[in-house]
This record gives sequence, C-alpha cells and structure tokens, in this order.
Amino acid sequence: MSNISTKKAICILSGGMDSTLASYMAKNEGYEIIAVHFNYGQRTQNRELKAFRDICDDLKILEKYEIDIPFFTQIGASALTDKTIDVPTGGIEAGVPITYVPFRNGIFLSITAAIAEKEGATAMYIGVVQEDSSGYPDCTDQFIQDITKAINQGTKEETKIEIITPLVHLTKAQSVEEAIKLNVPLEHTWSCYKEEIEACGVCDSCRLRLNGFKIANQIDPITYKVL
Repeated sequence: MSNISTKKAICILSGGMDSTLASYMAKNEGYEIIAVHFNYGQRTQNRELKAFRDICDDLKILEKYEIDIPFFTQIGASALTDKTIDVPTGGIEAGVPITYVPFRNGIFLSITAAIAEKEGATAMYIGVVQEDSSGYPDCTDQFIQDITKAINQGTKEETKIEIITPLVHLTKAQSVEEAIKLNVPLEHTWSCYKEEIEACGVCDSCRLRLNGFKIANQIDPITYKVL
C-alpha cells in the first residue's frame, strides 16, 4: 500500500461558532488539522479555552498549540482586554466597536504563519466574517488578501501558504445552516464577550449569534441569561 502525503491546515480556533465551523469545513476538505488557540487576556479566556479543548476532542485533533500572548492587555484600547471599559450591551451600532482588539487578527495570522511554516502546512483557516459581523477592519476579504501576500513574501521561498476564509461572505444565518449540515457541535462553542457561565445574550457577539439562529429558524443549544 502506497503512502499518501497528507495535506495540513492550521486552524485558528477560538472556540466560537465561526472558527469551529471553519475548522469543520477544513476537515471536510480532507485536511489534517493542527489547531491554534490564543489566550490574550480576553474576559472570557477560560471559557474559550474550554471550548477549544472540547472542539479539538470532537474533531479528534492530535496536534494543537495553546499560545499565550498577554501583551494585548498592556495595549488595551478594547473592552475585551481592558476591564475598565464596559462591553456594550445596547445593540449593534455603526462603525468599529470598542470590542475591537487592535490588529488582533493580523497578529494571530502572523504567529499562525510561523507555525504553518514549521509544520509544512499549505493552508491556514480563519473564521472571519465580513458580511454580517461586528465591523472589525481585520475581518475583511481585502485584509486577508493583503496579509497573505505579506506572509508569503516574509517566509522561505519554498513556503506557500493560502489563507482560507470560508465564512467571509456568509451571513450568520448561513453559517448556522452550514454548521448544522456538517454536524458541528454548536453546544460546545462559546461566543459571548462578557460571561463564562451563561452567555449574556446582549453583547454584540451574542446578538449576532442569536439573530443568525432566529433567521435560520433553529434553536441555539447554549444557555443565555437574557433571550
């Protein structure tokens, strides 16, 4: 029996619904998944880490990285990493919200690219969403295209990495539908910006998630304080 080379993908897996779905889509495409999770001093760090580990078990991922990058709390300027700034709960507003962590995805992707180069991976998956999102500038299709060029220019000549963003043009409802189709264990995911026991139901992330389930005519399997 001949040996078949396995294609590898590094999946940035926060434990949220979008990154989990992106990881399942990578598996569905036949990739061997290496999962990367970042602890960056976010309010729900412990709960997100639990979600990450549960989902790695669900996907039977054998190799994973849990990267600590506490300097985001030194930078601050975000309600996710600075506890003196309240997480907004009044509804989604136009513009870049205070939950935006400055250049977070740029830093995540840079670190992940280093892992991809080391592991010989040809793809990186990230669950960024542009169409139905919180308005973060580092979640756009254009940003991903530009940082892909930078990563390939800044790595070895033989390193060729594609950043795959399967959700970037999906609405949240479409993501819910796709997750159900792929049997994603949504009960193990965590999206709330504020709470770690029961999701708050009123932060931007909870609102977007709940609205996606509502439009998809599906029931969200996690528990909320407010519905």
